Amino acid sequence: MIPNNMKKLFLIGICLFLCFRISAQSEKAYAPPALSDAGSWSMILLPDPQTYVKFDYNQPLFELMTAWIAHHIEPLQIGLVLCTGDLVEQNEYPNPDGVHVNQPSKSQWEAVARSFCRLDGKTPYMLATGNHDYGFRSAENRKTNFDKYFPVDKNWLNQRLLREVGTNSDGMPTLANAVFEYASPHGKKFLVLVLEFAPRDETIEWAKKTIAQEKYAAHTVILLTHSYLNARNEHIADEGYKLEGPNYGAAIWQKLVQPSKNIQMVLAGHIGAPNNVKAHLAFRTDPNAAGKKVHQMVFNAQALGGGWHGNGGDGWLRILEFLPDGKTVKVKTFSPLFAASPTTRQFAWRTEPHDEFTFVLE
Repeated sequence: MIPNNMKKLFLIGICLFLCFRISAQSEKAYAPPALSDAGSWSMILLPDPQTYVKFDYNQPLFELMTAWIAHHIEPLQIGLVLCTGDLVEQNEYPNPDGVHVNQPSKSQWEAVARSFCRLDGKTPYMLATGNHDYGFRSAENRKTNFDKYFPVDKNWLNQRLLREVGTNSDGMPTLANAVFEYASPHGKKFLVLVLEFAPRDETIEWAKKTIAQEKYAAHTVILLTHSYLNARNEHIADEGYKLEGPNYGAAIWQKLVQPSKNIQMVLAGHIGAPNNVKAHLAFRTDPNAAGKKVHQMVFNAQALGGGWHGNGGDGWLRILEFLPDGKTVKVKTFSPLFAASPTTRQFAWRTEPHDEFTFVLE
């Protein structure tokens, strides 16, 4: 018979061996982000930052994400960074309750602006404005502090690409409605059309006329706005905000996207449910007036990692790789937060079909 102490040592040895093997396999399975083709360039899509910035202890997590982007500009050939809006939880609220939010609005705006400082002078970034970026708590009116914290000269690389500027509800110029021109390394010209949350009719008309100009006829237009599709891949018809003349996803599609001849991508955020990945995502493809496919993608993560009071979204972002053929786009979903430690990096990729896929521009 084997003595009990020998049995214990044997079992401990097996446990240590299995732990080492699992750890080694996980380490081997992890691969850091890399382009599938050395000639590609990439765009980074950041989801709604609001849950990162509403708690002071979450704010460093969003800064980690932008710092990671800054350090991967060259290896991933990052040409653009886009963010889906809801930059803050509350636009103008001075007295947080300490439970749902522990930072006043001023601190939230300062935190998100500080995070994007990591990219200033390094790569251009375009930001949508969401419902939480207006009013007091959430779009009670169309007043926003966005232009105060993200002025035109904050990042000179943004200013270099800026081509057209729309106006806000007070008739003043704003980067919440703007057009940026980007020429890819492959020679393909893109326009990034940024529109305010639930854009007004006059904003839709401005956008429609602007991108229809002859000088932009050969450009591929990417529309960046906050609210567009729900988790059932349907255009959002109404959200009930008491704003003057709001247009949600269905109206944006009908009035702007479908009639256009050069919008081929729509990117948005906004949706989510606690710890439910699919509730944060949507994707559909429809033809525009020119018969070209319009790929419409929603990506968010704000209620992952613990729900509305969680860590802000587990660090998830999307890497869109544009291949040298000028048409193929590979989408991957990655977390710099999980990738930061060997203990968690086996969780740094989401590879389900709704998180890793390919689409083709025309």
